[in-house]
Amino acid sequence: MEYHEAADFLFDLRRFRPKPGTEATARLLAHLEDPHEDVDFVQIAGSNGKGSTARMLERTLREAGYSVGLYTSPHLDDLRERIRVDGRKIPRSAVCEYVAAAREYVTERGADGESPTFFETMTGMALWQFGREDVDVAVLEVGIGGKYDATSVVDPVASAVTSVTLEHTGILGDTVEEIAHDKAHVAPADAPLVTGVTGSPLEAIRDVAGDVVTVGKRTDRTDADGSQPAVRVAYDGRTNHTEAAVSIEADGWDLETRIPLLGEHQAENAGIAAVLARQVGDVSDADLARGLRSAHWPGRFEVFDTEPLVVLDGAHNPGACEGLAETLGTYEYDDLHLVIGAMHDKDHREMAAMLPTPDTVVATEPTLDRAEDRGVLAEVFTDAGAGTVRTEAAVQDALATALADAGSDDCVLVTGSLYAVAEARSRWTRTDVPKHIRDLSDARDALEEANVAADDVERLDGDAVHRVVRTALRDPQATVVKEELLRLGGECALSGLERDEETVDVVLMGTRAQFDALVEALEDRSRPDGLADVARALRDTLALDTDDGEAVGDEATVDGDGTDVTTDANDRSAGPSAAPGWTPADSSGPDYPWTDRTAVMGILNVTPDSFHDGGEYDALEDAVARAEAMVEADADVIDVGGESTRPGADPVSIDEELDRVVPVIERIADLDALISVDTRRAAVADAALAAGADIVNDVSGLEDPEMRFVAAEHDAGLVVMHSIDAPVVPDRDIEYDDVVADVIDQLSERILLAEKAGLDRSQIIVDPGIGFGKSASENFELLDRIDELHALGCPVLFGHSHKSMFARVGREGGDRLEATVAASALAVDRGADLVRVHDVPENVAAVRTALAARDPDRFEWES
Repeated sequence: MEYHEAADFLFDLRRFRPKPGTEATARLLAHLEDPHEDVDFVQIAGSNGKGSTARMLERTLREAGYSVGLYTSPHLDDLRERIRVDGRKIPRSAVCEYVAAAREYVTERGADGESPTFFETMTGMALWQFGREDVDVAVLEVGIGGKYDATSVVDPVASAVTSVTLEHTGILGDTVEEIAHDKAHVAPADAPLVTGVTGSPLEAIRDVAGDVVTVGKRTDRTDADGSQPAVRVAYDGRTNHTEAAVSIEADGWDLETRIPLLGEHQAENAGIAAVLARQVGDVSDADLARGLRSAHWPGRFEVFDTEPLVVLDGAHNPGACEGLAETLGTYEYDDLHLVIGAMHDKDHREMAAMLPTPDTVVATEPTLDRAEDRGVLAEVFTDAGAGTVRTEAAVQDALATALADAGSDDCVLVTGSLYAVAEARSRWTRTDVPKHIRDLSDARDALEEANVAADDVERLDGDAVHRVVRTALRDPQATVVKEELLRLGGECALSGLERDEETVDVVLMGTRAQFDALVEALEDRSRPDGLADVARALRDTLALDTDDGEAVGDEATVDGDGTDVTTDANDRSAGPSAAPGWTPADSSGPDYPWTDRTAVMGILNVTPDSFHDGGEYDALEDAVARAEAMVEADADVIDVGGESTRPGADPVSIDEELDRVVPVIERIADLDALISVDTRRAAVADAALAAGADIVNDVSGLEDPEMRFVAAEHDAGLVVMHSIDAPVVPDRDIEYDDVVADVIDQLSERILLAEKAGLDRSQIIVDPGIGFGKSASENFELLDRIDELHALGCPVLFGHSHKSMFARVGREGGDRLEATVAASALAVDRGADLVRVHDVPENVAAVRTALAARDPDRFEWES
């Protein structure tokens, strides 16, 4: 079964209306032999805040070392976002396996008029996946209410009701007390229910749940006797533009930390998550503090820029809009430019009343049937006293209009639904991946990876042996792009999954001239339909402006300014010189050597136990001499590491790591090379940068929540690695659908975090993490396709030196120099901007040879 067939089957179940009760979900799970029975579940219900609370709890438990499943809804771009294990989306292969196991049963029930709904079937898939992955705990965000929600098929070990407002009155009841009564049925049998509810709804919850733990502000009074909540929280204001300080206090414990979810209501959600974490597991205060601070949740008061202030928030009802307005009020700005896209079943006038009065409004419609007509929303905000009110059909165009109107001291706010936020967010998150196609086999792989139907693969594979780009677009956009490229003589294949509300995988195939014409056609459309962003991304991805109007046909060309990013059958020249200037325009830092060629980073491990050279350079003078020798051999960067990440490495304290790396960096800071510090701890990075380092090489991929801010404060380069575990956990088996696509997907959110902290994308270097949670064959595939990582818009580092992947070619430990050198040359050819190696002279020679082979007139070194 193909993924698009499985996803289509699931989405088709949306035709069945929701119905109260857990029986259908229970019967489905029984058909699957109750795969969830050995999992501990936590249910989180509430009118608002349940998704944020679920994410905070999940991240905190993971910080404490638990394997954790997370089930939330809705998704922003991809169905698989709803089901995660240890932060990773359910693989496409698992979705196919689940549907194959459930389809016959679901179809038979449908024939009897009793088909499970979409949400019930998705809940079944989540519980099936969590049992299959043997997670320690699974956190479930309740859909509607509590008593009759599909998630209530489980017997939770802990539960919460975050808040109660009037919602779904036709299902849950006409009063907040009736709604609270329904939600309270998620209460666990052997632990008190945790809740942020006060007043008469709290009494309704107690009538059902009995014992409860109340969480609220110190000024709240939860009971008629005027008593304070059992757990008191305080929102202590923003500490920067993306984080806020919170404090949590209870009998016997207290906590102060920061959270990346802004707003006073998020302090209560953090308090609820902290109580649940303590109920469920052995969680320290440090785990709580770091876990809460790491709980990023896209689309919830997400700040993308500060000049102008750009905020995306999925507030979808009056209560959420009120909280949004309160949080927005903590920022200073001049004019407010609102982009609004909401669902038709919401109270739009009350939402408008809760939001600050905007100076301009662009009403728009997300691409799904439930979206409210933009004209209706425009009328609502005109009546509410907004200034200039306009409409745009596509969310992306509405955002572009608002950004064009905004001055640097203004605010652009996108809100009304998570669907609108998802489409706006694609401006920053969509990746257009250039695909190198050498032969028909490569062409078929590129098409199949995008879930193109088998008949279309057979028909189009011959057309794909030239320039090929894979991207993801909303269905209406994908249709327009396909029509335009076909008109120009190119080809375009779409995923079998084609639905208005979902992103569609798209493979574009054409000559350079056809892509030039396509971009121009998209830019010149009278109805943009959000395609201006698509045109801009294609222009950047294929470097369509690099030839200064020079005519280019099917073959790649090289000029004095660098190599074109192409997918020609014979061309493997995409790489650093094809990327648009890696040196940040506004940075006070150094010019980076990989701006116009592949650079060599020399490894200097000042540790006793690193896997290749442990103990050789842990004495200061030996380390300094080694650094000088690497610079003499023309290393561009010296990477100093004080902690080994090899399997079984002994843990190192922060103080010990500082004692190892800082004296070395102070001694070598004046050498003619950039200095990098290889660390996963922000405190070590801060001290190293102060001592003279230029770059932070973070092998954990920003697991320390302070790391991105340290790099931004020092205006330093930052290497963000794709890492499942650091140190490496031996024998960890990670399931990838496509290791390259999955690495790009997971790195994209890490890059976004670094950007939000204040780093320019040109200062962020991505590392696919060779050897970290990947098999040898997956490591070699990353080497072959490393150029695809340039879709992230960042320089790419390849770190392969002496690693176990080379056992696959008959080279065991201690005998991997030649294989490392060969891989360095291949990495240059495939587009790496940096290679990280132990043996500098040999690898410098390999890098220079590969560059000279690419362009002998340009790349020349004197002996």
